[in-house]
Amino acid sequence: MNAWQLDDDRCFNPDPTRRSIARELYKHVRALPLICPHGHVDPALLADADARFGSPAELLITPDHYVTRMLHSQGVGLADLGVPTRDGSPYERDPRAIWQRFAERFDLFRGTPTGLWLAHELIDLFGVEERLGAANAQQVYDQIAGRLAAPDYTPRALWQRFGIATLCTTDAATDDLLHHRALTTEGWGNMVRPTFRPDALCAIDDPLWKTNLELLEARIGSHITTFAGFIEALARRRALFRQRGAVATDHGVATPYTTRLTAGAAEAIFTRALRGGSSAADAGTFGGHMLIEMAAMSAEDGLVMQIHAGSLRNHHPGTFQRFGTNVGADIPLATEWTRNLAPLLQEYGTHPNLRLILFTLDESSYSRELAPLAGFYPAVLLGPPWWFFDSVNGMRRYFTRVVETAGLANTAGFNDDTRAFAAIPARHDLWRRVACDWLAELCAEHLLELDDAHLLAYDCAIGLAVRAYRLEDSLSGSAAGSAGAGRLNG
Repeated sequence: MNAWQLDDDRCFNPDPTRRSIARELYKHVRALPLICPHGHVDPALLADADARFGSPAELLITPDHYVTRMLHSQGVGLADLGVPTRDGSPYERDPRAIWQRFAERFDLFRGTPTGLWLAHELIDLFGVEERLGAANAQQVYDQIAGRLAAPDYTPRALWQRFGIATLCTTDAATDDLLHHRALTTEGWGNMVRPTFRPDALCAIDDPLWKTNLELLEARIGSHITTFAGFIEALARRRALFRQRGAVATDHGVATPYTTRLTAGAAEAIFTRALRGGSSAADAGTFGGHMLIEMAAMSAEDGLVMQIHAGSLRNHHPGTFQRFGTNVGADIPLATEWTRNLAPLLQEYGTHPNLRLILFTLDESSYSRELAPLAGFYPAVLLGPPWWFFDSVNGMRRYFTRVVETAGLANTAGFNDDTRAFAAIPARHDLWRRVACDWLAELCAEHLLELDDAHLLAYDCAIGLAVRAYRLEDSLSGSAAGSAGAGRLNG
């Protein structure tokens, strides 16, 4: 088999002038610490000093829906990839069998961002020297398993190796935050932070809404019988999250619809929901009102508000019934922002303490709506290319469509938004490379001076994310923090 290696010029344009500039910019940002302000890593992985990753299949395949959805699209059953079922039906438990199926179809990831991330992980992290395939699958499995058994491959050891400065998890508003409390006790408080996600409590049409409400009652130690009491309970939970180091909230919605209800109308809908008599119209209106309520709270307590809009969750009912959520069956929707978000922005878009970061799965809205919104409203920032578009070309399109209208300063930098801990460095590296190549193009066309490009490369790597999420303390005491202090304050 051919020797396998990572080309150090990947993602850079072949034009000699542009490539030379990109290399120069990238050289100064490639080793900066990783700021991870939004993601889905389980905090238990880091709270337990003795935690291990499990098998290569458990680390790299089964939990990563980027991987499983590609294989599923080519006829490999999710159960055959070890995805646990929730209906009691059998699924593959042999990690070697899962790995073999993956390796036999590794060529499916050619030309995809997932393929780039996987190659980065296998080569750079695990030292694999031959391209993965059917013939060497078990040999590579043994090599990775051997590394994972070593003391320098524990989650905490890799945290240090990766150079992660801070990582924010995503946690239900009713989470007990026990892992975060343990981490805070150990001194990890400003490194691993929770993120407040109240979606399950705002979706009154969810069959589990009453169950989730009861869990909220248990967390605060009192019954919730009014909408005002509900809002107070959420405020109390937000305060606890802030005590555990949270800097942000997260709201995953199909559409960014917002509306302002009167106090009486909100109370009436909440009462109907408590009695089990709310309608679909009630659910839509209530959800829209709750986004404004959350903006009001963020304007007061300073938690950065993130809205992830445009995903039709669990598109295939059979897959949802058998496997549940987050297995790759979510599909993007066309999304309208200007009218939907107007009620919220009319109230809070110019509030000096609100920071609202918007994420979309509808690329057509970048230049049409999102960049103009961020280019006017002081509260609004644009999140990076998300989910299906955190790719080389997705990032290029983002820079092209957004920056000329909004300006780079009105974007929120990069976040990896992943459950796959081992892929975090690869995802950040891809973003840094594409950003440097984009800046190099501006320099080569004499639209940007080289010294300015160096400043913007730093901002793309960490500066924008640090400012957007108010994470300046995450870099205190580090070499990058000292080197970048002027940039962050300038």
